Amino acid sequence: MSFQGEQHPGVVATPPQTQGFRLNHTMLRVKDPEQALAFYSKVFGMQVMRRLDFEEMQFSLYFLANLEANDNVPEEAQARTAWTFSQKGLLELTHNWGTEVQADFAYHDGNAEPQGFGHICFNVPDLAAAQAWFDEHDVTFVKRADQGKMKDVIFVKDPDGYWIEVIQADLMVGKSDS
Repeated sequence: MSFQGEQHPGVVATPPQTQGFRLNHTMLRVKDPEQALAFYSKVFGMQVMRRLDFEEMQFSLYFLANLEANDNVPEEAQARTAWTFSQKGLLELTHNWGTEVQADFAYHDGNAEPQGFGHICFNVPDLAAAQAWFDEHDVTFVKRADQGKMKDVIFVKDPDGYWIEVIQADLMVGKSDS
């Protein structure tokens, strides 16, 4: 690998001890796993790779992925657990038991004040088709592709109000050359 990354203040040379490190997943807390799983499977085509329940602490973890035809996912649970934790770009949905029956319960989406976490992002092959797909499924838009200063970028919300950025990679070329 010859590309060493863009250089900016604060960036240091990659320590050799970090070779093999990779981001595996991002975790979102969800109020109702049935609603969240329906959304991510139906709208974004994700599949549950593994569910882990922690009865003593009363929560469940759902690890979701977008699979490709050549992904060789093990059927056996322990092997699939190891496979799951070796992947890139998974989404972990964490459900703390009982939140689904609390009418006024909601997690902070990170975009309201005080801001913190912002969003997750999906790359799609056809942004216009994805926007039409979201319309067909009554997805809540924060911003459509033709709105605002950043064109060709969509933001939608999941059932818990988390923002999801949706992009088409080749449309991102030339967006910022800084």
